Amino acid sequence: MRGVQKPGDIGVIPAGMDGSWEDDADCQILRLSFRPSLLEEVAEQMGRSSTKAKLIPCFGLRDTRIEAIGWAIKADLEADVPSDPLYIDLLANALAVRMVELVFDRMSPPERSSTPRLSARQLRILIEFIETNLDKKLHLADLASVAGVGTTRLKTLFRNSTGTPVHRYVIGRRIEYARAMLSTTKMPASQIALAAGFTHQSHMASTMRRVLGHVPSEITRP
Repeated sequence: MRGVQKPGDIGVIPAGMDGSWEDDADCQILRLSFRPSLLEEVAEQMGRSSTKAKLIPCFGLRDTRIEAIGWAIKADLEADVPSDPLYIDLLANALAVRMVELVFDRMSPPERSSTPRLSARQLRILIEFIETNLDKKLHLADLASVAGVGTTRLKTLFRNSTGTPVHRYVIGRRIEYARAMLSTTKMPASQIALAAGFTHQSHMASTMRRVLGHVPSEITRP
């Protein structure tokens, strides 16, 4: 097969498939891969038959969602400050969800009921877990386990229950905790950053600048 590749073109190559290609000119290709079992897990959580969640080779695919995930991953790889692991988990999960949607795009969608939400007990336990473990790396699988649901299901249930994506909620709580500590204690900013779950002080500063529009040094301290 011979063709012209354009920016944004996507190729899907199933795991274990042999193949090769040759480019006529210099180009940059972002290769993304995930374990096959993730596709099966996501398919089950979406109410699809995981036994049919098989990828087929596809070249020249155009999909704005997959492209957006690719740009987000590229930006994270090139960033000076590493992202929260929860963010990476969500990107991988979102990629798997979109792949399942493409695999099943010609099949009838699963039945949809009224807007699903976490129960009051599930939400309370999950919020308490997040608050208690802000100083730790939180992974999507851990939060899903606490709530007793699948990772894909958690994303939907949490957003429906709080109006906020789970990653954005966790980042918001880290920022609010850090801001409260900065304004009410004399603890060094470097220690506050770690206590709030940031990798280091610069990570806290860059996140606060992005979300709040100002940095820790602009907060009045006691």
